[in-house]
Amino acid sequence: MRPTDLLRFARDAATGSPLRSTLLVLAMAIGVAAVVVLTALGDGARRYVLAEFSSLGSNLVIVLPGRTQTGGFSPGNAITSTPRDLTIDDAQALQRAPAVRRLAPLAIGTSEISIGGKLREVMVAGTTVQFIEVRRLKLAQGRFLADSDWRRGPAEAVIGAKIRDEMFGAEPALGRLVRIGDRRFRVVGVMAASGQGLGMNTDELAIVPVSLAQAMFNSNTLFRILIEANSREAIEPAKAQVAQILKQLHDGEEDVTVITQDAVLATFDRLLGALTLGVAGIAAISLAVAGILVMNVMLVSVAQRTGEIGLLKALGATGATIRTAFLAEAAMLSLAGALLGYALGQGGAALIRQLYPTFPAWPPSWAVIAGLLTALVTGIVFGVLPARRAARLDPVQALAKR
Repeated sequence: MRPTDLLRFARDAATGSPLRSTLLVLAMAIGVAAVVVLTALGDGARRYVLAEFSSLGSNLVIVLPGRTQTGGFSPGNAITSTPRDLTIDDAQALQRAPAVRRLAPLAIGTSEISIGGKLREVMVAGTTVQFIEVRRLKLAQGRFLADSDWRRGPAEAVIGAKIRDEMFGAEPALGRLVRIGDRRFRVVGVMAASGQGLGMNTDELAIVPVSLAQAMFNSNTLFRILIEANSREAIEPAKAQVAQILKQLHDGEEDVTVITQDAVLATFDRLLGALTLGVAGIAAISLAVAGILVMNVMLVSVAQRTGEIGLLKALGATGATIRTAFLAEAAMLSLAGALLGYALGQGGAALIRQLYPTFPAWPPSWAVIAGLLTALVTGIVFGVLPARRAARLDPVQALAKR
């Protein structure tokens, strides 16, 4: 039997039982679509987190109060308990490290902002003039904090875009006096809208001098020290120099945690990469179920077409030819299901991107290829048993059942 005759035989067999073939194709399509959509979600989460951390700034080194004893960064250590505080003195001392280009101390707390009878809660960030450069943020109006003494900053504030819209509406915000907590500040700048970042939404942030933030919250502790290294190659030297300086300042104790942006990215990349593989494996289980359906459907097909198989054998078709014909039918149906599932999966991923524009729900190429190949191989493997049963039929007995 020529290859064209095999394909024609498989096509006629598939179209001869449309309901059976449709169910088989649909089962395979659901499995492939599940792989595509779930890996798009997993890999999209990985890309989103990496992009958010990258947006914090470039060549970043972060100093956290307290010591992480595990030897690595843990995402759960967003807030650490600390036996010794990070202070402004510590931050100023780090400026002498040769590998450090600039740094910004950061004190964080929540308070209320009010003006003209309007009142809302805001996150307050106490920092210095270099914060906007370290974080790579942009201003929409006005200027950033003045370059002043870190211990006696002027009573001025830079507010986020959402705060500006809610508190001032159509009125100008620059130059206006607002009350944050128990202190009055003059608005000198408005941040450009940037949306939600990891741990901080700059659109709802009020930025004030670090000394005033500490006075407002009655605390000398810094939440973080954000450091920008001179270059990417200087990240590790900067980390080592920062750790050494702080060790000297803290009486020889290593009581801070110094992490690099690359370490954070690598940790999340590993965690979310493993998550993507996990959800792909879970989705692939549905392909195994579809394969069992392929086997059952093909066994039914063999039983229904016993006479046809006997006639083919009587006309000279070998067992290998019969086996190949049934495997071709299984492969054709599996391929149709895989392609339909690919289209459905890409449609589902596109719908997720449409509903959540900032979430990069793109299925990775390896997952798409693996899903398509797995569907095809599964269909063929589970079609082997029915094909072998068809090939072993005795032509005389088969013809007797016509």
